[in-house]
Amino acid sequence: MREKNWQKPLPWLVVIALLALWECCVRIFDVPLYVLPGPIDVLAALGENAATLFSHAMVTSMEAIAGMLIALALGLLLGVLMDAFPLVRRCVYPLLVVTQTVPMIVLAPILIIYLGFGVAPKILTVVLMCFFPVAVNFTDGMSQVGKGYVDLVRSYGASRAQVYALVKLPAALPPLFSGLRVAATYSISGAVVGEWIGSQSGLGYYLLRVKESYMLDRVFACVVVIVALSLLMNGIVRLCQYIFLPFLRRAKG
Repeated sequence: MREKNWQKPLPWLVVIALLALWECCVRIFDVPLYVLPGPIDVLAALGENAATLFSHAMVTSMEAIAGMLIALALGLLLGVLMDAFPLVRRCVYPLLVVTQTVPMIVLAPILIIYLGFGVAPKILTVVLMCFFPVAVNFTDGMSQVGKGYVDLVRSYGASRAQVYALVKLPAALPPLFSGLRVAATYSISGAVVGEWIGSQSGLGYYLLRVKESYMLDRVFACVVVIVALSLLMNGIVRLCQYIFLPFLRRAKG
């Protein structure tokens, strides 16, 4: 136990060491700012452009949250349909796998052609990136429920809807939250990809604007914000799991 506690700060120490090495190399070799900014330059850019980054981050976050909620609703609906009707699963599941082989950077321009330069293609990009892990994890969670549990509630006269409400849906919640954590991490990236193709606001738009001006300190600052938002989205899902699945806390305890 003592050894495990001692090892906990090691990842943070490695990150700090790498940042220190990065800063030293930039200063020792006098690397120009437009080639590679140091961590201190990135922090300065974060402070100087905090208001601008915050306004763009709010746009990207709203697109990511809206896309996540839509992906969750569609994933729950399709997951129940695939579990209830094996024919639907055989027809739809391969299509879901195929959709993951197409890079989103290729689909985003097509979405903008049909949906314009508004917020709709950005949200749809997030939906397409988040839908697969939600639907697949939720479906697999229901399919792994033991047949004995289903037979037990049916022996008490439970209907098909009651079987889902009492057995399958609760059992699928842990895998569902696992998929949601993955989707939450993808959601910010999906919104940024949509903003790259065509937008007037958001972190993707800001990132392209400062890149074209060779303001690499602001580019890295924007990347830091994108990473922080992705971790925040993942943390929100973890918090929801902690609140709504108390039996997992007891099991870990």
